[in-house]
Formats: sequence, structure tokens, C-alpha cells
Amino acid sequence: MAKRKEDPPPAGSPAWMATFSDLMNLLLCFFVLLFSMSTVDAKKFEAVAASFSQTFSIFDGGATAIGDGILISNGVSQLNELDQYINSTGKSADTETQHDLLEEFKEASAKEAEAMVEKIEEALKEDVNEQEYEQAIDIDFTSQYVSLTLNGAFLFDSGSADLKEEAYPVLDKVGQLLTRYATSTVEIDGHTDNVPIHNSKFESNDALSSFRALSVFKYFMQTTPLDPANVRHAGCGEYQPIADNSTPEGRAKNRRVEIRIFTELANFGQ
Repeated sequence: MAKRKEDPPPAGSPAWMATFSDLMNLLLCFFVLLFSMSTVDAKKFEAVAASFSQTFSIFDGGATAIGDGILISNGVSQLNELDQYINSTGKSADTETQHDLLEEFKEASAKEAEAMVEKIEEALKEDVNEQEYEQAIDIDFTSQYVSLTLNGAFLFDSGSADLKEEAYPVLDKVGQLLTRYATSTVEIDGHTDNVPIHNSKFESNDALSSFRALSVFKYFMQTTPLDPANVRHAGCGEYQPIADNSTPEGRAKNRRVEIRIFTELANFGQ
């Protein structure tokens, strides 16, 4: 019997070799990616660090953080060390410059407030009887605002928040002054003495002072073109006395309405 001839092998590479080649290619790509991520271009890194240093004055010599920790993570990890770092890098001159600018700003604000006081006093004396003006209004100023203190007895009857008619001429003149400074912030605060009050309208001095400030605010809104968004009003009750509440004279001074006109520089600072 003749011997059976074996079948020839299939043409091409074995099937397992193709699978093995694919596996090797994938491993090669994987290690290439790992290598690329672990390699840093020193020149590019230095360029980025220099850019940050010039813009924000944070990095120094390619440092990635201030002291320990990550500079940018939750936004607060190194804020406590920022002042110390800035001082250690010789930025004291900048701090001194900022201090000088702040002093100049305060001085300019004080001069502006003083000029406003002079204009307000002149305007009040022009159209309001001088004796009535002196009895009704006290004028003072700080570096941030000019304060007009209106006598409470001149504006209101005892225990009332309704404006007296004889107070209208002075309030009209004050309203004209406020219109001159329409872009400034204006605050109207009502104050009382420490004598307790409780009647059908007002349960306490807090309520009385609030309604008195509101009455002055409403009067200005009705008689002037002031923007309500620039005018604030509040009641301060008996808690900010300017005189001794143990005497009738002191209590009379404490019953008042204060109007503060903030200077333009004060508004800019806010």
C-alpha cells in the first residue's frame, strides 16, 4: 500500500504570530506614551515659568509653589504665606508705595470734603435765614463725608415722625444741596434719646428713629430728582448718642437726623 502524502502547510505566517505582533505594537505604544509623559522640555518649562514670574511675580527661578503645598488647588492653600513670600522677595518698596498712595488718597478726600463744607455753608446762608440755619443744622466733615445734623425738635413734634411745616424751607435747601451731589451716596440716619417710648404708633425708640429717617427720605424723594438707589435711610435708636442723656440739653442734641454726603473719592474707594 502506498504511503499517504502529507498536505502542504498553509501559505503565509501562522495565525498566532499576527496576534502576537498586535500585542507587541500595543505594548510599544503604551511605553512610548509613558515615556513622553515623564519627559519635560526644560526650555519650554523655563519659558512658562518666566512668563508667570513677569506677570504675577509668583514664581522665582522656576519654582512651582510658595513654600510647601500646591499654589493653585482649592484657592486658599497658600494665601496665608503670600505676604511673607512677597516680603522675602524684596517687595517692601511696593508696600511703601501703596502706603504713600493711601495717604495721598486720604489727604485728597479730606480736601474735597472740606471744599464741600464751604460750598454747603455758603449755599445754606444764601437762601435760609442765618439764625434759623444755625439753630437747625450743624455741619461737620471727615475725609469720607460731609455730615449735616438736623435738630430733631426742629423737624418733629415729641413722639411724632411727621415733619413740621416750618422745617420745609430748610429741608428744601438741603434737598437742593443733595441734588448738586446726586452721584454721591447719601445716608439718612434717625436718632433718639434714651427715654423709653411706647404708644399706638411706635413701640420703641428704634421704630421712632426709623420712621423719622423714612419721613426725611420720602420728603426728598418727593421734592428732588435724587435717585433712590443712591440714598440710604436707617434708624439708629438711642445707641449712638452725641451728648449726655442725663440732662435735658443732652437729650435734645441726641434727638436728631444725620445726613451724610459721601465725597466722590470715598465713593471711588468703595
